[in-house]
Amino acid sequence: MAEPAPRGALPQQIFFIIGNEACERFSFYGMRNILTMFLTGWLLVALPRPEAEATSKEVFHLFVMGVYFFPLIGGWLSDRLLGKYRTIFWLSLLYCAGQLCLALFVGSKEGFYTGLFLIALGSGGIKPCVSTFVGDQFDRSNRHLAQIVFDAFYWIINFGSFFASLLIPLTLRAWGPRIAFGIPGGLMAIATIVLAVGRTRYVHVPPASADEHGFVAICRDAIFGKATRSPLSGYVLLALGVAGAIAAGVLHEALGAVGAICLGLVSVALGGGLAASAQLQRAAHRHAPEDIDGVRSVLRVLVLFALTTPFFSLFDQKASTWVLQANAMKLPGWSWFTSASQMQAVNPLLVMLLIPFNNLVLYPVLAALGIPMKPLRRMSAGIAFSGIAWIAVGVMQLAIDRGRVLPIAWQLVPYALLTLGEVLVSATGLEFAYSQAPAKLKGVLMSCWLLTTTVGNLWVILANQIVRRPSVVQAIERRGYGVTATQMFFFAGFAFVAAVAFSLYARRYRMVDHYRVA
Repeated sequence: MAEPAPRGALPQQIFFIIGNEACERFSFYGMRNILTMFLTGWLLVALPRPEAEATSKEVFHLFVMGVYFFPLIGGWLSDRLLGKYRTIFWLSLLYCAGQLCLALFVGSKEGFYTGLFLIALGSGGIKPCVSTFVGDQFDRSNRHLAQIVFDAFYWIINFGSFFASLLIPLTLRAWGPRIAFGIPGGLMAIATIVLAVGRTRYVHVPPASADEHGFVAICRDAIFGKATRSPLSGYVLLALGVAGAIAAGVLHEALGAVGAICLGLVSVALGGGLAASAQLQRAAHRHAPEDIDGVRSVLRVLVLFALTTPFFSLFDQKASTWVLQANAMKLPGWSWFTSASQMQAVNPLLVMLLIPFNNLVLYPVLAALGIPMKPLRRMSAGIAFSGIAWIAVGVMQLAIDRGRVLPIAWQLVPYALLTLGEVLVSATGLEFAYSQAPAKLKGVLMSCWLLTTTVGNLWVILANQIVRRPSVVQAIERRGYGVTATQMFFFAGFAFVAAVAFSLYARRYRMVDHYRVA
């Protein structure tokens, strides 16, 4: 009879990381959730209202793209140079400087956008490190507690987000942007201090040295390495990726510099990844089988990650498209509810309710019924729920376009559906990304998981650019629909297609366990 698996205790240093994350998330969501309102009502107020709204939406999504693109830098610093703790600490100081810029330069586009860049670099750079730093505190003796802690980690993120979403819009209206951006800056300073207080208690996994058998090296040899015969498939796939990058450069005026750079790099990475995956056997003459298997497992996971990008294109628009829709709806008349941006507090509140409900009630009941909610099944269901949410907001937008004034409370339905999708996709994806990566590739895979949000926001910007063309607007209006409603139904269909593709691919995916040995 097999020995029972060891059941280790919860690492106590986790509470310092979770406390840091709560303050940092309040800081981030506090500034993020008033960004669209600040841009349209203060910084871009000189522009005509439709142009201000369109520009603020693009600035918002470019900022989010940067936040989820810079994990590539943070992951590299963490894995190769500084280690996770020092990467988090030093980038947190840049993050604090960015928050300070927002508070100081509320009347200067150059100063304000510099602050956004520093926040994107700091916040994005620490993202792949914090969640993997959580994972490093566990080993195989207590990994049974890891999913609970990752859920708690995601819960505390939304705890900070809830109070930020509720209170910072009120602060903006009552005391103006300097105070409204200054409070998140103060919370970020506290987050950095909390992290530093626990520095002697953490498990510190040292960074790997430059590895000639690392992910990039193996992919390079798979594409360009010597072989007895030279198939063209890898070169063709890589060439398509380069062609996509060139096209992004041509479209830089429409996409903006950050958007064009992100699209170009994603295109090259996609082409290179597909090329390497098609001929990994060509790297066998230089690299050990276990290293090649590690890269193969990462590339297989990246296919799943790519299929989640439509979800993030829907999810992040709750802070742009949904806020703009809420501005046209009727507020409830409560003295403390004075801004459409405060509706975003519904999302983190529901997350805090749904995570314990799912773990304590829903998943056990479904398991008892013979429907275990394994990670990939959760994620495919979550993508589908996001599509249903966008059908709901699309129907409401049709009513608004026909002149009806709807109560803002109607947005509770799509918020509930989207939040359920978020819990199933995002909270699950954190632990999934950590568990599926070999030790020396955890930063790479976590960075790629976060990069899915950058790609999701790229879809938003591309769609936004397409529907702003006069010919497209006229074609939509001839059919009797508004542009916004048409976009909403498009994104709903986008999510449904992605959910089906994700589910089909997930059926062939084999789960692995890459937690460290105690």
